[in-house]
Amino acid sequence: MGYEYTGDAHRRLVASYAADEDPFKEHAGANFPPRDHMRKEVAVLKRLLFPTCWNAEDLLDNEERTLAKLNKLGRLYCAGIDPYAEGNSKEIVDSVIDDLPDIRDALQKDVEAAYKGDPAAKSYTEIIRSYPGFHAIMVQRVAHAIYEAGASEYARELTEYAKTETGIDIHPGADIGEYFFIDHGTGVVIGESATVGDWARIYQNVTLGALHFEAEEDEEHMLKKGYKRHPDIGDHVVIGAGTNIMGPISIGDHVSIGANSWITDDIPDNTTVYISDHPEQERKQND
Repeated sequence: MGYEYTGDAHRRLVASYAADEDPFKEHAGANFPPRDHMRKEVAVLKRLLFPTCWNAEDLLDNEERTLAKLNKLGRLYCAGIDPYAEGNSKEIVDSVIDDLPDIRDALQKDVEAAYKGDPAAKSYTEIIRSYPGFHAIMVQRVAHAIYEAGASEYARELTEYAKTETGIDIHPGADIGEYFFIDHGTGVVIGESATVGDWARIYQNVTLGALHFEAEEDEEHMLKKGYKRHPDIGDHVVIGAGTNIMGPISIGDHVSIGANSWITDDIPDNTTVYISDHPEQERKQND
């Protein structure tokens, strides 16, 4: 499918590249090995968002090459959206590509949050290239823009691809704030109507899910769609491994939730929640 982008995202992206400082440029010039198993649109997206980490330094000071890469991405997006589209797929793709410089800014903040939040992180490049939580939020932030623009089915395809790569399931409808970090990540599930504030840190096997489902009144065996059923997470929240936060509840700001908690009620600001009575551990000598 033909596609030609007519906006100014390529100019804003090149200006954004030029504004980068260390640590985003600390491995500029490195020749990284290719990863050919990706979906084509995700591989192109990575080069546009972080060119020095994905062997695309030719974009850094060249608006024409950046525009050509945006057109390639746009054609791939149009081809993915078109089978589902009831409206103009080019208008949807234009709006998403217009958002890319802002999405890049948000993702740089996510990298910063991961670096500051993980004692094991050695560099920004390590996070961008190898952290599953960052890969998942990179795809989800773009898929969220596609979802909001009206192509929800294709947006879901992208986040399902990210799930197969990372083990992290973030619905494209979820609204994720700035400086977001998923550490380790395997088994994390964030539902469609969930919202997450700024500086949230989530560990593996956390679910932001629905507690109950409402039935559609006029159709048997049909669950109701399009209503609020997932939690709202505030700013500066840490959610420990194995925790389930279920239902349309509110978690306040500056909340710390210990591992393996089961939360079904609102939690006010400045609160720590944890399991108080852990099972007793018994030991015996092996024969």
